[in-house]
Amino acid sequence: MTELTDLSEEIELQIRWLGKVRYRDAFAIQQTINTFERGNYLLLLEHHPVYTMGIRASQENLKIDPETIGAELEEANRGGDITFHGPGQLVGYPLLELEGKRGGGMADTAAYIQSIESLLIETCKELGIQKIGRIKRYPGVWVNPDGPEPRKIAAIGVRLNKARTMHGFALNVNPNMTFYDHIIPCGITEYGVTSLEREGINTTMKEVADLISEKAEKIWSQRKASRADVSWRDDTRTENPLIQINKDFEKINELQKPQWMKVKLATGPEYRRLKQLMEEKNLVTVCEEAGCPNIFDCWNDGTATFMIAGDRCTRACGFCLVDTRKPNPLDPQEPKRVASAVEEMGLRHAVVTSVARDDLVDGGAEHFATTVNEIREINPETKIEVLIPDCKGDPEALQIIFETRPDVLNHNIETVPRLQRKVRPSASYARSLAVLSRAKKAGLTTKTSLIVGLGEQESEIDQCLRDLSAIGCDIVTIGQYLKPSPHHLPIKKWVTPDSFKRWEQIGKDLGISHVEASPLTRSSYHARQALESTKSTSVDIKFPKLDFSDS
Repeated sequence: MTELTDLSEEIELQIRWLGKVRYRDAFAIQQTINTFERGNYLLLLEHHPVYTMGIRASQENLKIDPETIGAELEEANRGGDITFHGPGQLVGYPLLELEGKRGGGMADTAAYIQSIESLLIETCKELGIQKIGRIKRYPGVWVNPDGPEPRKIAAIGVRLNKARTMHGFALNVNPNMTFYDHIIPCGITEYGVTSLEREGINTTMKEVADLISEKAEKIWSQRKASRADVSWRDDTRTENPLIQINKDFEKINELQKPQWMKVKLATGPEYRRLKQLMEEKNLVTVCEEAGCPNIFDCWNDGTATFMIAGDRCTRACGFCLVDTRKPNPLDPQEPKRVASAVEEMGLRHAVVTSVARDDLVDGGAEHFATTVNEIREINPETKIEVLIPDCKGDPEALQIIFETRPDVLNHNIETVPRLQRKVRPSASYARSLAVLSRAKKAGLTTKTSLIVGLGEQESEIDQCLRDLSAIGCDIVTIGQYLKPSPHHLPIKKWVTPDSFKRWEQIGKDLGISHVEASPLTRSSYHARQALESTKSTSVDIKFPKLDFSDS
């Protein structure tokens, strides 16, 4: 068969290993990438246990209530019947912009599926399975397809819409195969399923992902692909983050703060007035708690950031000074006090953030919503920005916040994929992208922030900017990490002002409406100006009819 490589030579393939991702989160990311990005992506990941029902699925092929065995059930707008996804299975979602359907081009569905099959067949052959191929009437990849007992090792289910692809393939590496006992996989009764492990292939998920990436680059890209991975489980399995932090701290000499990081304090009467007001109302501002160097600039501009839901966080990120003891109960009067403070301060732009409250069923979403509504009732002219935690990715909790229609929905990814586990071990790069994706789908202006100087490479920040552009993120801030105590992650580098200027230009070239990047930039710095500079978000965003994030 002739290799199907008729994609534009100018289009680079962006390959992302995202680790373990819930199906709904991966779907949200796919939606926004296919809406806002014209380039090509290949998302590689594992799913938490889930059964997905394609558009031709029969309920009869599901033999059990998935909840009884710790699995989820999701509808999928792809072709095919029911299948299983779970740990130990490499899932690939090619998000490609293909040429027209005329003349047997790549956008012809059959030809596209054949290209995926070729990718998987060549991968399995290189891993040591020689009797591997196709069964004409059943899409997918099969072990011993022409002999006795053919068995499926990889399932394929795709969707093409206006020459953009969604969904993709699932290759069984070493999953728990008992999950297949509770379904009729793909509606096929005459043949079974298998895995690389069952076929005697001893390999790792990383080795398989590396092979898939190598071959995808040859099939779907004319140039070298861009690759970025979150940390692999095997890399950190025995690592104690606190021990590692201390080791790093011992290895590195304290870096002398450069001149461009030094800020002159300007505590005038206005600052003292506002500080007294915060104390009187028993409120916490991030501006003060984080020792933000821009506090005087922001307060004088009519912008302040309030931290609600207490001052104790249920997570322990390596860059953050917030208290991690058991949180106190929510204060029901806090939203009114925040609204009153916004009025007395005369704020033009109020930012509301919170600690992570994983101890609460909704992650504090209702408290957020109440605060936004109280501010808006008293201060209808004030622009409201929320900087939210991920609420553990719960679509219903996030929707509670979205329905308040904040002027800006901010959720920080903080760092590059490779450093996520060290910097924010209880969070997830993919989950954060999904939060921003859902907010964008809800028609909100979206924003995120990166801190640099933690050991990332400049090219990794470039890749993050590409990812954020691909999901339609409107505002990005980038600033220098400052170590809050000797027990936190060390500063690996003081990033120069020239690097920040470079990222501003890259973001602009990628189509991000506003990039605020400088050594002293923090998430809420120039928040009002950033909102004003963004292009209108009232565009008609087209998404597939099925709404999985709300189901």
